[in-house]
Amino acid sequence: FYTPTGVGTVVAEGKEVRDFDGREYVLEKALRADFALIRARRGDRFGNLRFWRTARNFSPIMATAAATTIAEVDELCELGEIDPDDVHLPGAFVHRVLEVADHEDPFEYRTTRSREGGA
Repeated sequence: FYTPTGVGTVVAEGKEVRDFDGREYVLEKALRADFALIRARRGDRFGNLRFWRTARNFSPIMATAAATTIAEVDELCELGEIDPDDVHLPGAFVHRVLEVADHEDPFEYRTTRSREGGA
C-alpha cells in the first residue's frame, strides 16, 4: 500500500515513492509470516473457523499473512455445522487443524481489579 507517512525521512530510503495528485507516497510492502499459530472456538476439518471474543481481532489477519496456518480449536465439528454467516475465517487460509478440547484458559477470564464497596 502507499502511504504519505515517512516521505522525506529515513523510512523512505530505498523504497519506491510515487506522486498521486501532487502528493508523494511511500510504497510499504505487506508483512509476511512463515507460520501463524491461532486458536479458535470451533472449526471443521476443512479449516473453517469461528473465534471466541477477542481472538477474532487479529487471528484472521495473521492467518491470511502466513504461508502456513495451524489452528488449535476447542471443538472440532462436522462439515456444515458452522453456519456460513458464523465463519470468521474460511478454510482456504488454514493448513492444519488440531482439536484441544481440554485445556486451561487462565488469560481469558482473569479479573484485573475488583469492585469493592459496591457501585
